[in-house]
Amino acid sequence: MTNRFLSYGRHWIDDDDIAAVAAVLRGEMLTTGPVVEHFEAAIAERVGAKFAVAVNSATSGLHVACLAAGVVAGTRALVPDITFVATANAVHLCGGEAGIVDIDPATIATPPAVWAGALAAAPDTRVVMPVHMAGLAVESAAIRQATAGRIVIEDAAHSFGGMYADGKPVGCGAHADMSVFSFHPVKPVTTGEGGVVVTNDPELARLLRLYRSHGIERGADHMVARDEDATGNSPPPWYYEQQALGLNYRLTDIQAALGLSQLGKLDRFVGRRREIATHYDSRFADLAHVEIPHADPSERARSGLHLYVALVDYAALGTTRRAVAERLKADGVGTQVHYIPVHRQPWHRDRLGTSNADYPGAESYYRRCLTLPLHPGLTDEEVERVVASFRAAVSA
Repeated sequence: MTNRFLSYGRHWIDDDDIAAVAAVLRGEMLTTGPVVEHFEAAIAERVGAKFAVAVNSATSGLHVACLAAGVVAGTRALVPDITFVATANAVHLCGGEAGIVDIDPATIATPPAVWAGALAAAPDTRVVMPVHMAGLAVESAAIRQATAGRIVIEDAAHSFGGMYADGKPVGCGAHADMSVFSFHPVKPVTTGEGGVVVTNDPELARLLRLYRSHGIERGADHMVARDEDATGNSPPPWYYEQQALGLNYRLTDIQAALGLSQLGKLDRFVGRRREIATHYDSRFADLAHVEIPHADPSERARSGLHLYVALVDYAALGTTRRAVAERLKADGVGTQVHYIPVHRQPWHRDRLGTSNADYPGAESYYRRCLTLPLHPGLTDEEVERVVASFRAAVSA
């Protein structure tokens, strides 16, 4: 019997992960070395993309993706209301403006028709940023069609290891120009902190690399000036050019080594998440005033399953979310809320000038959502602890 506290998400580290990191620590290069390149190649192969550019967080990935997409002052992008603030922040960090679109609480995603309506109202929009909340890519092909040629940047931070409805891997480029994954410790695989942007466009890949490393170009084919020590079209080995205002968003070889080791376990990790989620689905199906998004078996089978979200009608149960969360905590079961709508955040609210009533779908979702523990380290016994605690909390 284990009584440890069960957080909503947690990493899984084995001895081989530690050995992989130790090997880099004993090696010649800790950063900007060959392990990052190997990691990028492995990610690209895994998702079926031509290029992968590793960065030090998914937030950094969203930022450089927006820069590569040409987001500058005056550029408009559209972002779903239910997401981590980093999605919208990436647009503003480039000087652009993030318009917020509502979601369908049943799918935790913005429907294609809503995207189309928002684009009709703001035809100057350059970038559309769908979010795969909880790990499921929802109507990606239809969203791509609705964007009518705009650049699509998928916030796929939750969906690494998942598939689109057509069976293709998320990140393959079938429905987006760029996809951004996260390797934070609560994600299916981790690099400690880290992320990657995948694309099939060689010019976007070049720009992503440029912006992640100070805006510096070292490739001879893209030099815009000539050094006096150049021989023909070949610059000297030390030569570089800063061609843009970039950042230091590089991933270290230490982190990449952990990521490479973790990548080999992705199928096992996601498979265990699916087992747990499917068990929750069956055990919660009879609960009054509780809905479980993405519980259809076909959706569970292709989701990256970063999160397990329950929608609870607390008012109908005569209780509050805080009371339910505190009761679960007393049982050693952690919960979280993913996420507070972007339009409610003071910084964004003041810029948008909108009210809660403008986003009925997001408000309906936010009032009810609660994230329960889901990670591969949970034992069957611990899963049953979560089930018993949650059932008791919403049945009292």
